Amino acid sequence: MTADDATPLVEFRNVAKVFGAGSAAVRALDGVDLAVRRGEFLAIMGPSGSGKSTAMNIVGCLDTPTSGDHLFMGHDVGRLDRRRRALLRRGFLGFVFQGFNLLPRTSAIENVELPLIYRGTPSAERRRLAGAALAAVGLQGREHHTPGELSGGQQQRVAIARAIVTEPILLLADEPTGNLDTRTSREVMDLLTRFNREQGLTIVMITHEPDMAAYAHRTIRFVDGRIAGEPPDSKAA
Repeated sequence: MTADDATPLVEFRNVAKVFGAGSAAVRALDGVDLAVRRGEFLAIMGPSGSGKSTAMNIVGCLDTPTSGDHLFMGHDVGRLDRRRRALLRRGFLGFVFQGFNLLPRTSAIENVELPLIYRGTPSAERRRLAGAALAAVGLQGREHHTPGELSGGQQQRVAIARAIVTEPILLLADEPTGNLDTRTSREVMDLLTRFNREQGLTIVMITHEPDMAAYAHRTIRFVDGRIAGEPPDSKAA
């Protein structure tokens, strides 16, 4: 899957998502148009039930639109079957979550190796790549610690290492600082910003915190299933 630099990495064209039917139907997304460029750092904000998580699930190929088009690198992926969407996630996307989602009895390096196991990467290469990813997030010497032996900030760094070990072109971060204190949140955001700036990693992040959204190039806000607009001080990508 390839596309030229002028093509948005992710594009929504009049995307709608409806859950349920008849009088019980809920329109989570209502005709959303969105373009995310390569190398962009986009923050998504909005109240609970605004549609931002539904949009993120579609961007991450975890769900499909009810109508409209979801394009990735110029290709229509909204109508791919589940297996092909899984292959796309495995090949191009990385995920970071608020709750870290680490295996509790598994060491840091083994947690980071998991996406490589799914790819069928040989054992020695897995270990080398996972070690390099942990070093990139500043966790040299913590490779054999379990999550319970790490601080919250260190656990999120392991989660980031797991997300980048496959060298994705798009990182999706869902409230990545939601369980962290202010100082640690800033450290995590500095790390994400560095990967975006130095490696060109495209990042789409959901956050409730304006201070964290300020790290992004651009911020959009969802309200009632639609994009309400960008703040006047939103930085250009």
